[in-house]
Amino acid sequence: MRKGLIQATDGFERIVHWSLALSCLALCVTGLGMMFHSLNFIGELLGGLKSLKYVHNFTGIFFGVALYFTIRMWWKEAGIFSMPEDLEWIKCAGGYLWHVDNPPEVGKYNPGQKMFFLAVAGFGVIMFLTGLVMWFPLSFPPTIVRLMYVLHALGFVVIFAFFFVHLYLGTVGSPGSLPAMLTGWVTREWLKKQHPKWLKEMEHEGTLIVYGEEKPSGGHGHH
Repeated sequence: MRKGLIQATDGFERIVHWSLALSCLALCVTGLGMMFHSLNFIGELLGGLKSLKYVHNFTGIFFGVALYFTIRMWWKEAGIFSMPEDLEWIKCAGGYLWHVDNPPEVGKYNPGQKMFFLAVAGFGVIMFLTGLVMWFPLSFPPTIVRLMYVLHALGFVVIFAFFFVHLYLGTVGSPGSLPAMLTGWVTREWLKKQHPKWLKEMEHEGTLIVYGEEKPSGGHGHH
């Protein structure tokens, strides 16, 4: 680990992030295997469609637990927009889609990340609840069950689309971002460019944790 790197995430945050991401990916793959006849071979790899359904359902429970911790952990930081700076960022897309000389300074999460979080949180809850109804269809009126299937499919489309946008922006679209969720440490240059307001806040509050330096006594680096 290079001296001078700054802690962006702690171990628990990364465990929750990857638990949600991997369970979400597994649910997408197994869900597609049940939804489309041409993809039924996914079920055959797991011993048949019945086994595929079991894997999907129990992965859904794991996803629900990870989603609970995700919402609880990040709601205050990523679930609430800061006006007017977030609106200014949205107007120029933060400089991601076209060149912007001085994009508005943002805190720990930019408005794009906040929108992604809210989409995953909102549609994740929808997917979990509709999935429970679909798991026990005989316990509910047929009309409700049919509606749940429609909402489940809609939620899948939204989350599937956001998943790949997030994957792109967390890697190719924003070089230097991936280490934040792999090792937890990022460069000062990256932080200054992507989240300058957050860097200033940590410096002001004395919560900045720098690799190779003594930890501040004031608390944790990600709060």
